Amino acid sequence: MYSEILDLTKELVAIRSVNGTPGERKVSDFIYYWFQDLPYFREHPENLIFQPVPDDSLNRGSVIAIVEGKKKSCKKTLLLHGHTDTVGTGDYGPLEDVCTDPDALAERLKELTLSDEVKADLESGNFLFGRGAVDMKSGDAVFMALLAYFSDHTDEIEGNLIGSFNPVEENTHTGIITSLPLFLKLEEERGFEYIGAINNDFSTKLYPGDDKVTLYTGAGGKILPCFYVRGKETHVGQPFEGLDASALAAELVKRINLSTELSDFAEGETAPPPAVLKLKDLKDFYNVQTAKEALVYFNFYVFESDMRDITEGLASVARKAAASLQEDMKKNYSIYCHMNHLPETAPEEKVSCLSYSELYSRAANTDAFSDDELDRLTKEELEKGTDEREIPIVLIRYLLGCIRSTEPVIVLYYAPPYVPHCCVDREDEGTGQALYTALSEAAAETEEAGPYAFRILNYYPSLSDSSYLKIDDEEGSLEALTENFPAFETLYPLPLDDIRALDIPAINIGTYGSDAHKWTERVNIPYTFGTLPDLEKKVILKLIGA
Repeated sequence: MYSEILDLTKELVAIRSVNGTPGERKVSDFIYYWFQDLPYFREHPENLIFQPVPDDSLNRGSVIAIVEGKKKSCKKTLLLHGHTDTVGTGDYGPLEDVCTDPDALAERLKELTLSDEVKADLESGNFLFGRGAVDMKSGDAVFMALLAYFSDHTDEIEGNLIGSFNPVEENTHTGIITSLPLFLKLEEERGFEYIGAINNDFSTKLYPGDDKVTLYTGAGGKILPCFYVRGKETHVGQPFEGLDASALAAELVKRINLSTELSDFAEGETAPPPAVLKLKDLKDFYNVQTAKEALVYFNFYVFESDMRDITEGLASVARKAAASLQEDMKKNYSIYCHMNHLPETAPEEKVSCLSYSELYSRAANTDAFSDDELDRLTKEELEKGTDEREIPIVLIRYLLGCIRSTEPVIVLYYAPPYVPHCCVDREDEGTGQALYTALSEAAAETEEAGPYAFRILNYYPSLSDSSYLKIDDEEGSLEALTENFPAFETLYPLPLDDIRALDIPAINIGTYGSDAHKWTERVNIPYTFGTLPDLEKKVILKLIGA
């Protein structure tokens, strides 16, 4: 399959399917018609489905290709899923015109000064450069080739293979989410019994010089904790008479950003620490008044922790941040007064720290409160095109008005996207154990044949569509999330019941390369187009081989 997958990868990369552009539909059309030309799907057109994303202005959708094994009575079903969109191409700068043409890009890269590692990879001829090469169109190509192979060799498998090629992964995962009802429909109408899923999202070195390829038996989750900060405005000539919301937001960044103390930890693996994604004041124009309001939010990976514990931990950080800033202000004010021979008379401002659920509960007990008004405000902001992460600010202002609060406050809330965490249960004598055993045995056999060595870890460290096939959070943890997630059902209507009903454990085998989301993105050719399809074929046959 080597040459077929290599050529197919170049064809897929050539289609600029940047997230949020018409190219996402173009790449889906390419995949759909590619399958349509195969003899199996000409004979079984009902097994090739375009699953549209509802109400999508770009008419995007997932391509679902089903290959049924020769033994029709066997309902075991394995899902192969990958995403077809990419991040943007602006980072390529003067190379942007050729960033989806791997051969032309390689020639242009030879003209540049590159790091030693990138230069060595380029000169080796063992890497294919280009946007989407490693993340993850080469993975899609591997799945397409495997599905084509098994469509010609249905006698080699019992049960079924489903290929799912999904758009909109790089931000909100809408493609896989809107495919869940179809998976449930296939389960109901055809009796499919899902025994697991394989994702082909990219894998890379864990550290410089790493000589192993990492395979994963689960996916880390992600939440977006946001802090609305309201201070007390003042003229910059009297800065100690107020409380700058921007300064308080910055103190939150200081305490949360890249803090390994806040990193989640499970099964001997530590999640990447929280990282700030946005920090801004909420002033509309320039003036010499300190900022009254600010917003800051963070990417926060979750491997195993309960949302109740995470929420309390973040609230504790907020309280410490407020106390620390006020202490620093007090010290600086004392020094300032001493330097100017002034008495120390600046008032101390009390800062309240609330979760959204606490604020909501207080407001709900007032005569001014109305859930209908919260719904109206949410819909109004959506119609305006307000960013979904910032719509809760309008709701928080309303709730603060209900309780007649005017003092400085920090309100912690969660916003889209929420990515559930999940992991294969190796102790499960059913699907979990079988999936892990198939992966570990296939990896051992492939390693013995050389030249690649493998390690198996639990949590894929990047965001993954696999998170929407199974959810490990218990009910109380989910409640802590949704209660602190303003307008959850409107802003991020995640079908939690569908995910729980499917409960498909997923592994990530994946392409192998370097620098995903960078202009030096590249995929390792010998591994991805040679070893990977052979490894995945082994796993498939161990699970549903005839």
